[in-house]
Amino acid sequence: MSDGLNPLREARVAELLSDFRTLQFYIAAAPTSPGNPDDYYTEGWAALRQCALDGQHILNCAADISIPCASGPGPDEQAKAELKQVLLDAYARRHEGQKIYLRQAAAQRWVGWRDSVLNGGGIGGSMEGVDGQLRVELAIITDEAVYAELQANDINMGRWIDEDPSLRDVQRWIRSRRRC
Repeated sequence: MSDGLNPLREARVAELLSDFRTLQFYIAAAPTSPGNPDDYYTEGWAALRQCALDGQHILNCAADISIPCASGPGPDEQAKAELKQVLLDAYARRHEGQKIYLRQAAAQRWVGWRDSVLNGGGIGGSMEGVDGQLRVELAIITDEAVYAELQANDINMGRWIDEDPSLRDVQRWIRSRRRC
């Protein structure tokens, strides 16, 4: 017997894919090479290049195209199983995209701080302080923090989250695609 939630599942998948598409746009638009070639191997620029690579990787990872087994008979139950599988894929891609985007934003702030220090201004510190601030910002971008932030945003936007995957399921999906 169908639970009647497939339209909600379809809408949720569409929301997640739209969010992921927006994140990919921003990730792809970020700079990866400094104006000064001497800065190429600095921490922030290396982080920006890694973000671009990670963004391309998550985009290139194939979706799981195996056909899941339905928990009951009928086409609605089969559609439910397939939508849950696609929901996990879309949710995990959005999660990973958000993590990349946040790391990229931290690295772009670093570029601005670094330029300010090099031009005699600064954020009240040295290059070591700027590099240290980047490391601190990157360290707080964890799966747990990103998952909680996205979940809170979804709730605030009134989105249907009843069948969103757990953080553990998202992490398992990401680990399984490390070698795509």
